[in-house]
Amino acid sequence: MVRVAKESGLTANEESGKIVVLIVIKQLKFKTMSVDNKHIAAILLGAAAAFGAYKYSNLTDEEKQKMKDNLKDKFHKLKDEAESGAESAKNYFNDLKDKATTALKEHFPDVEKHFDEFFKKGDNTSAAAETSTPSGV
Repeated sequence: MVRVAKESGLTANEESGKIVVLIVIKQLKFKTMSVDNKHIAAILLGAAAAFGAYKYSNLTDEEKQKMKDNLKDKFHKLKDEAESGAESAKNYFNDLKDKATTALKEHFPDVEKHFDEFFKKGDNTSAAAETSTPSGV
């Protein structure tokens, strides 16, 4: 490699860079690259971003400010919708929990007692076992 570099008049680093580039090009020639939908999407997204940047660079200062204000308004509307949606989802699940509790109590009247006994921990488990055993045994 050093001999080739001396003959071509390039330094060793420049020559090694050329060799690496040639190796990569040869490998690309032998390897056929398949183009997937994600590659096409990435190319289109990049082209759209470049076009957007070009259009933005050609806008006047007033148009840029107007566009910024418009985007801020849209963002705040979206944020408000998301917050109200989260609150309504919280209310919906609380209502659903209340309805399920009511239905469970309606069909199984002693369900609270059974759940309390089931989930008691420590010393209370022996007291729960004593209350659940029938008397006279």
